[in-house]
Amino acid sequence: SEYFLYLGGVFRLYIGHVDFLDAVSQLSEKPYVIVGLHFDQEVNRYKGKNYPIMNIHERTLSVLACRYVSEVVIGAPYAVTKDLLDHFKVDLVCHGKTEVFPDRDGSDPYAVPRKMGILRTVDSGNSLTTDVIVQRIIKNRCYIKLWARLHESTYAKKSLSYKVKEALSETWAARKKPKGQLKEP
Repeated sequence: SEYFLYLGGVFRLYIGHVDFLDAVSQLSEKPYVIVGLHFDQEVNRYKGKNYPIMNIHERTLSVLACRYVSEVVIGAPYAVTKDLLDHFKVDLVCHGKTEVFPDRDGSDPYAVPRKMGILRTVDSGNSLTTDVIVQRIIKNRCYIKLWARLHESTYAKKSLSYKVKEALSETWAARKKPKGQLKEP
């Protein structure tokens, strides 16, 4: 009675991923959504040095908290295999509109479900991707660094001005000691 849907990926679970999982869950009246999470080393291999942004534990907890997800496979293989499909009795494999990177040997990681006719591209309706988020962070970081450089001299002057005033106050206070006060030997 349940319709088994499989999705493999990184899944940091920002709004783009939530929209994708929602769209996938709407493909059936009784969806059973299985999310296969790739290990960090695998994500690093196909996405690059700075990925994943969240480690496997953080991603697992995030995906498990999503109401559209029925089950999580931690350390799922990058290529969707016949064994995986049979083991979970998968009816449909879904992928978003993002780029599909080749497997280690250069092959299509979705070759098996594609050949079986059970692969579907699902549009989440959301254009927000991890790459867009990373670019925002980099852009904002550059703005913050520029702002800091522009204001650095202003803050340095204020800080120096405060220190000079403090030193002058101490000197002035020392000069105003009452006459006749003896210094300790």
